[in-house]
Amino acid sequence: MTPGLLQAQSSLSRSDVMRLTDACRGELAGLLSRLDLRLEHVAAGRTIEGSYWGDEEAGLIGRRLIARPDTPLHSILHEACHYACMDEARRNGLHTDAGGGYLEECAVCYLQIKLADLLPSLGASRMMEDMDRWGYTFRLGSTRAWFENDADDALAWLQERGLVDHRGNPTFQLRGTA
Repeated sequence: MTPGLLQAQSSLSRSDVMRLTDACRGELAGLLSRLDLRLEHVAAGRTIEGSYWGDEEAGLIGRRLIARPDTPLHSILHEACHYACMDEARRNGLHTDAGGGYLEECAVCYLQIKLADLLPSLGASRMMEDMDRWGYTFRLGSTRAWFENDADDALAWLQERGLVDHRGNPTFQLRGTA
């Protein structure tokens, strides 16, 4: 694990996170299509092809973001942001493992919060709560504390690559394609 951005089991219930069944699918599919991704649904209980973590976690294969009804929205947006943040060579060979280093992972988390705010059924606040519930942990103790007080390096990384504008708003550009 990397310093500052860690994954650990949360004391909050993982079952309380918003899932694909809680979202407006058209709204979510529209957002993902702006990142050149196609949301592919699999039936409940089926294996999610391309899932790095397994279980209900979203999968990535090429331009396909794969999810089933119980897939958490944070997982869907996290994988979508990996797709946007990876360089073109990694995108071209993408199957399951998005790769990337520490700062890119922080940028992915930052961007997923910004994208969540564009989904009326989700929003940034709920995304941060769900990230805490699922077990994302940060140096400052919560996703919100990190995002508001310790994410300048993630924001700068995204801005330098044209993935967000000077205000931190998503540009819907993919790394290396602007």
